[in-house]
Amino acid sequence: MNDALSTPDMPGMPDWEKRFRAPRVSLPDWAEDAPDRSLFVSNATGTYELYAWDRATGGRRQVTDRPNGTTDGVLAPDGEAIWWFSDTDGDEFGIWMRQPFGGGEDVPAAPGLEPSYPAGLAIGRDGTAVVGRSTDEDGSTIHVVRAGAQPVEIYRHRESAGVGDLSRDGTLLAIEHTEHGDAMHSALRVLRLDGAVVADLDDTENGTVELGLEVLGFAPVDGDTRLLIGHQRRGRWEPMIWDVVSGEQTDLAIDLPGDVDAQWYPDGSCLLIAHDFEARGELWRYDLASRGLTRIETPAGSVSGATARPDRTVEFLWSSAAQPPQVRSTGGGIVLDPPGMKAPASVPVEDAWVEGPGGRIHALVQRPADASGPLPTIFEIHGGPTWHDSDAFAAGPAAWVDHGYAVVRVNYRGSTGYGREWTDALKHRVGLIELEDIAAVREWAVSSGLADPAKLVLSGGSWGGYLTLLGLGTQPDVWALGLAAVPVADYVTAYHDEMEALKAMDRTLLGGTPEEVPERFEASSPLTYVDAVRAPVYISAGVNDPRCPIRQVENYVDRLAARGAVHEVYRYDAGHGSLVVEERIKQVRLEIAFAERHLNGVMA
Repeated sequence: MNDALSTPDMPGMPDWEKRFRAPRVSLPDWAEDAPDRSLFVSNATGTYELYAWDRATGGRRQVTDRPNGTTDGVLAPDGEAIWWFSDTDGDEFGIWMRQPFGGGEDVPAAPGLEPSYPAGLAIGRDGTAVVGRSTDEDGSTIHVVRAGAQPVEIYRHRESAGVGDLSRDGTLLAIEHTEHGDAMHSALRVLRLDGAVVADLDDTENGTVELGLEVLGFAPVDGDTRLLIGHQRRGRWEPMIWDVVSGEQTDLAIDLPGDVDAQWYPDGSCLLIAHDFEARGELWRYDLASRGLTRIETPAGSVSGATARPDRTVEFLWSSAAQPPQVRSTGGGIVLDPPGMKAPASVPVEDAWVEGPGGRIHALVQRPADASGPLPTIFEIHGGPTWHDSDAFAAGPAAWVDHGYAVVRVNYRGSTGYGREWTDALKHRVGLIELEDIAAVREWAVSSGLADPAKLVLSGGSWGGYLTLLGLGTQPDVWALGLAAVPVADYVTAYHDEMEALKAMDRTLLGGTPEEVPERFEASSPLTYVDAVRAPVYISAGVNDPRCPIRQVENYVDRLAARGAVHEVYRYDAGHGSLVVEERIKQVRLEIAFAERHLNGVMA
């Protein structure tokens, strides 16, 4: 990455476009045994690609260069090689490639393994790799890959599973699996590399897995059999330590509200705690010997990634709704600052708490500076659904604010970050539950004077796009416009065409397949209500999308067209969204123009 690849600050370019075009960087990963060697993602060329960074020399170079971008990469522990995932035009189906850290030819990293969807990767210090795969034919498989030998399968199951972590000495492998059939709550298994089972851990109540577990990482000490894991035994995510050989479980009981994540410090003496509460993030250090908890100073906002370095400094990726992201260090200053244009600031986010049918709903609100309501208002609904909006920088919502809109983002039931019961409420009445919460926040927005009831826009991508189409059909009298990106539109067809891991999630959410519970799929499918849609609808879809496949979108569009409903469809050559900056800008521009045409020129 160099100045020649950075985007100039072009005169006359609107701020909303600058926010997309300004070069960004991810939090750098670093090689465990060569900490001066790092790997990060940047959009410096206009497409999100992988970059290698030699901290000792300051040299940075672009690792991948593909028309539709690359973001999945792993650095080997010795820093000598970069593994990156090669799919076709964003379809997420492909193979792992390997390239020397200093540059050179890309070669297949695991010869003998056929293309698949990725399901985790772990690389040992001796070069041995463990590759997780998922295919419609085989379900989930895990393979051990050694240099000069054919890959060896050590695990297979029809339900979802993935690679968690390798122990430091490369003898133990932790995996997450859902053999019990509940794709929302994983169990854990530890294997030796010949496939022999060392230990199992699941949190089962009355024969049904009610609580989830996740792999956070083995202790970074040779011969240490402690595994840091996440659990939900007290109704939220928090860490504990499990000795996979002795079976001992050490409850850390960190006294912080909200979700708590953790990772090891490089010497294994402390844990770096990432605390997420009410859409904000912060960092703490937990000393394992004293059980002392020390706050690590970070600005107010969100920490979307952090790592403890060998010198005990902590690097973290921080932003707020108003301020663009920066990679900072507790040692002082910005760690990795891309050259070129800087993203303009936006407006701060405000919190709204609204009583809903399932409890208090948290919504995040942005409005143009010095604006008074009622305003045209866009409800920007997050995807996932197991995700949540936070006080973090987002170019999309900021673009709408620049055009005179208030933006409301709702952390509906099903969202993470508000406890296990809130996330797990999303079952059987899928889509309808979330829309009840969105409706409650919509009523608040109108009654509070924020939103113009005649100019309410329902919008979102992925699961948010699904909720948009479902909301337009089930709440046709309240929405003036709908903008759905890469949506589920026809739930039955989507189920049959999507990747196997998402089929498993749908079976968990709806309680079975379309053949087993047809009434639930019908009740939760936007296609069921398409004839009730009154508002103009804009839909964008990637023709290679494996998550919300194009055929089910076309089924919905055909129904709109058959009844002469006002709609536009934009199809683009990518998968579940685009990694190309100009493509993202084009899509936002099309959405804004569509809104301007159909909301009587309310744009600023």
